[in-house]
Amino acid sequence: MITRLDQLPAKEAISPGHNACAGCGALIAVRQILLAAPRPLIVVNATGCLEVVTTPYPYTAWNVPWLHVAFENAAAAASGVEAALKVLERKGLGRRHNIIVFAGDGGTFDIGLQSLSGALERGHRLLFVCYDNEAYMNTGVQRSAATPPGAWSSTTPAGKQETKKDIMSIVVAHGVKYAATATPFFWKDLVNKVAKAFTFDGPTFLHVYAPCPRGWYTESDKTIQLSKLAVETRYFPLYEVENGRYKINYFVARPKPLEEFLKIQNRYRTLLRPENAELLQRLKQEVEERWKRLEALSQQREAPSSTHLVS
Repeated sequence: MITRLDQLPAKEAISPGHNACAGCGALIAVRQILLAAPRPLIVVNATGCLEVVTTPYPYTAWNVPWLHVAFENAAAAASGVEAALKVLERKGLGRRHNIIVFAGDGGTFDIGLQSLSGALERGHRLLFVCYDNEAYMNTGVQRSAATPPGAWSSTTPAGKQETKKDIMSIVVAHGVKYAATATPFFWKDLVNKVAKAFTFDGPTFLHVYAPCPRGWYTESDKTIQLSKLAVETRYFPLYEVENGRYKINYFVARPKPLEEFLKIQNRYRTLLRPENAELLQRLKQEVEERWKRLEALSQQREAPSSTHLVS
């Protein structure tokens, strides 16, 4: 178990000279993930914020082999890389590499869902990481299936009305051996989940909550606070599913009011008006129902012993 920074097994895989926005939650999480990922490593990256800010032609911030593909086929491309490496390994021409796929919520929940489903069903050995900033940020902040109810986007100026897609349940339904949620604030939890994911011989999945100052209309220094409040309000529970068994990694016995999380984000400015009280109540109800379902699935009623979660 990793409990200190000097226990992280790898060197920096992404250099500091990228073009990400100040306070970008995705880049913070990606750096943490890459520091924990065992080498040798190949990264496959769907089109999105991460690809745009790390590879402005002719430069690259990547210090490991990196493959950029379209929004819709990152998991398919990674499947091909994994299959090719297996052939080379059998012929004695290469060695096994670890493969990470990075995609945003658009490249996971929406456009990339079919190729993700195929890779999970076929059983390719790879870790698929969704950095979820809850909209299509690099193309103009359009709503995605990950955008929560009440949130402003350029295509839902009055606030989105539909419920956020439950991507974890969809992934777990494929019978994967390991899937988990994480946030940058609880970095020990995140890096240990990355290390654990690579112990399985098959596809694994990590759903990482990644606050976006630009799309959420927040101050750049609020990213870590937001990734903490998302957990402490039960909005984004930290849990893992190992061989079908659910476990809550950070039990929130007394959640903070959801408004503490929402009021920092100006994308919820419409939701917090008195005339939208009904939609706000619906969001709160969804949060609580999701928690109760997770609690029932884990059959866990008391806070676990989990010192590795302390930031």
